[in-house]
Amino acid sequence: MGSLPSKVDGFNPAEVLAGRRPMPQGSFLYHLPRAIWPLLVQTWGPDARTFQSGEELPLGQDDRDCFIVLGGFVVQQRHPMGRSRDLIARFRGLGQFLGEAKLIEPWSPVKTVCLSTTWVMPCSAQRVNVLLKQHPAMQLALLRSLEDRNRADEKVYSMTRRSPLARVTTLLVHLAHTAGTRDPVAPDRITIKGLRQSDISDALALGTSTVENALRHLRTVEQAVDSGYRELVVADLNVLERLAVTT
Repeated sequence: MGSLPSKVDGFNPAEVLAGRRPMPQGSFLYHLPRAIWPLLVQTWGPDARTFQSGEELPLGQDDRDCFIVLGGFVVQQRHPMGRSRDLIARFRGLGQFLGEAKLIEPWSPVKTVCLSTTWVMPCSAQRVNVLLKQHPAMQLALLRSLEDRNRADEKVYSMTRRSPLARVTTLLVHLAHTAGTRDPVAPDRITIKGLRQSDISDALALGTSTVENALRHLRTVEQAVDSGYRELVVADLNVLERLAVTT
């Protein structure tokens, strides 16, 4: 039996496993028909476990599992040119299917690091392929989620001609919706746990000082964010959403 997180971790295991937890729009679990989710829980739910901040998910060359994110979020890192300075970093949060390349090439690795306490359900890639053939609606859900992810990546990471402030703001809006935890006492405040300025810098390929300046503007001028140790609090999502389309 895997380790279940507590509500203290910002998760609600009972709601998630019962399929009652709303999932971020565009994610795999958002698209997955409700009737299929109990089958996945029955098959792999007992193996669900948590990883701590800084731990890597076992998605290496010799690993044969994919993962579904049930809570928390991760950063996936690739070096397409084979050099450490040529880094592509992408954030993945709640409801996302990770390691999809293993459905095609089982040895395909992707470095996946947890940025916060992250609750995942490991799924045998071989067994997933069987279920995808048996349940076309599950296959369609996965394809839709991957297409939505690609579109989101284009918007968040690839529009390099926009101003740094606009790019940082767009990323924070995306993370607020996909990886944020609402404060039960002050539900308008959304905490993105584990996020560092260096993570933003890597993901957007912006200098550290450039990211610092953008966050300072959002904090002091717009009063839309607050910063803490390895976390960022979105204090006014409406302001960020407005800036993301007007800046």
